[in-house]
Amino acid sequence: MVGVVVAIGEDGGMATVAEWIEGARVRTLPNSVAPVLVGAGAAVAGGGFSWGRAVLALVVSLSLQVGVNYANDYSDGVRGTDADRVGPLRLVGSGVATPGSVKGAAFACFGIGAVAGLVLVALSGYWWLLLLGAVSIAGAWFYTGGDKPYGYSGWGEVAVFLFFGVFAVLGTEYVQTGRVSWVGVGGAVAMGGFSAAVLVANNLRDVPTDRVAGKNTLAVRLGEERTRVLYAALVVLPFLVSVALVLWTPWALVGVVAVVLVVPGLKLVLGKETGLNLIPVLKQTGLAMLLWAAVTTAVLALAR
Repeated sequence: MVGVVVAIGEDGGMATVAEWIEGARVRTLPNSVAPVLVGAGAAVAGGGFSWGRAVLALVVSLSLQVGVNYANDYSDGVRGTDADRVGPLRLVGSGVATPGSVKGAAFACFGIGAVAGLVLVALSGYWWLLLLGAVSIAGAWFYTGGDKPYGYSGWGEVAVFLFFGVFAVLGTEYVQTGRVSWVGVGGAVAMGGFSAAVLVANNLRDVPTDRVAGKNTLAVRLGEERTRVLYAALVVLPFLVSVALVLWTPWALVGVVAVVLVVPGLKLVLGKETGLNLIPVLKQTGLAMLLWAAVTTAVLALAR
């Protein structure tokens, strides 16, 4: 998906394969895998699961996730908002790759996602979903791209909830079953909560540098204290969904096991940790999302 193996940086160096992989922000990929799992689980519960369509949905989700990561790297890098970061490597901001090569990698990923999406729509016959795909790609680019990126205005968490929760879960279910179920809606809320929590933790970490750079994320607008409360509220949502899914099967409560991965990160956030100390929260939240999704999907499949 990277599209470019190495690229000459502004200082004459070359980005290695390892740096491209780090720039893809692999730790964020649970955000794209978990919603497809849950959508597939909802499809199984509805009696309409298809391996082929589920795999295509996963390709679309992963491609757009890596694409948006490269797009953010490019846009933040050329704006200079990555000049002083405490987080993972930024390809453009660090100078290890040229802006053009990173932008090209982003659009290569978007292209892969678009092709997989087109095949998926053709198989399902729901051509109106092309509009949803176009909106998703536009949302990925304009998060930090364009003249007025919405990620700089505090709308990032809302977009993540929609794209990695509502669109990803319900879209995956719909292309397989032709309908949306209340089980799928519950899963969408859970995945949206987890995904938004990952971004909240990321933006909480970056509040000092984002404020200086004029990047008015939701965390900057709310302030650190209220952002910490927001994170806590978002990671609680999936466990409330587990309780609600008891109406489908009592085994849905097994999803609560993911709390063991949430608690360490929650302690760091509510313990008022800052900067580099918050980096583990992103990984812990992402893994909790993946565990919740895998367990809940397995339960839905077995109950069916």
